[in-house]
Amino acid sequence: MTPKNVVSLNSIKTRLFIVFLITLILFILALINSYISSRITNPIKDLEKSVGILEEGNLETPVSIGGSYEIQHLGNSIKNMAKQIRVLMDDIVEEHEAKRKQEFDTLQSQINPHFLYNTLDIIVWMIENEQKAEAVKAVTALARFFRISLSKGKSIITVRDELEHVRNYLMIQHMRFKNKFSYEIDAAEECMELASLKLVLQPLVENAIYHGMEFMDGDGEIILKVWKEGDDLCYMVKDNGLGMRPDQVASLFSDQVHVTSKKGSGIGVKNVNERIKLYFGERYGLTIESEPDEGTVITIRLPAVPYSSASMPKEHGQ
Repeated sequence: MTPKNVVSLNSIKTRLFIVFLITLILFILALINSYISSRITNPIKDLEKSVGILEEGNLETPVSIGGSYEIQHLGNSIKNMAKQIRVLMDDIVEEHEAKRKQEFDTLQSQINPHFLYNTLDIIVWMIENEQKAEAVKAVTALARFFRISLSKGKSIITVRDELEHVRNYLMIQHMRFKNKFSYEIDAAEECMELASLKLVLQPLVENAIYHGMEFMDGDGEIILKVWKEGDDLCYMVKDNGLGMRPDQVASLFSDQVHVTSKKGSGIGVKNVNERIKLYFGERYGLTIESEPDEGTVITIRLPAVPYSSASMPKEHGQ
């Protein structure tokens, strides 16, 4: 027999004990959860954020390293991986620039010997035909041509020098092809001191003479124009020669050499276009409009940059 009030008191104590025990267990679970979050969950979330920034291309972002040993090891591995990726990217950029410079130098070297060969051939022809005075003029023009062509190793010259360069070439060819063609150069004065890639007009004029006029009937005509259009510098080489079909125009930019004359290389147009794109980017280059028996118009587009301020970082392979 137990008094009723004692039973009620024991029941209340039991309930309070159970409530206290449950509260204690919940508190301990909260502490465990907090520990797990601080040591595992939060470091993993921070590491995930760092990896997300790395995926966006920002390889300079610091990688979060914390938590347990395993997570720290994982963070260090990701940090080392990002560092290695930066090194590899720098190597790729340097390799690309070296390749670009090599391609640029190769393309330019393909053109210079070709012109020298043809010019010397013209001078020999004049001497053999006892045209000594004309040969002297040709040699003088050749000397002036190479003074600009060498340009102390520079790839960028003024528009004025580029026009003098092609004018000397036209003078030599005009001596060779007497009464075969005439030429005209029309250049805006505002363009004279702009920067130009060296040796872009001569190969196009050479093609106009050898491929466009060598077999045509009547007098040929070559017109060179230079003007500024917005932020672009534009050259135009126009002739009234034989012209080309659309497939012939397309072949000038392909890997197949288009040769219609033994005296022309057929590689001038393609090389000039590639040099411009390698140097200034895909936005610039050549466009060709031509119709059979109607002649050809080649337009060159370059950035309009004053020569005085055109140090041209690519000039130094940067």
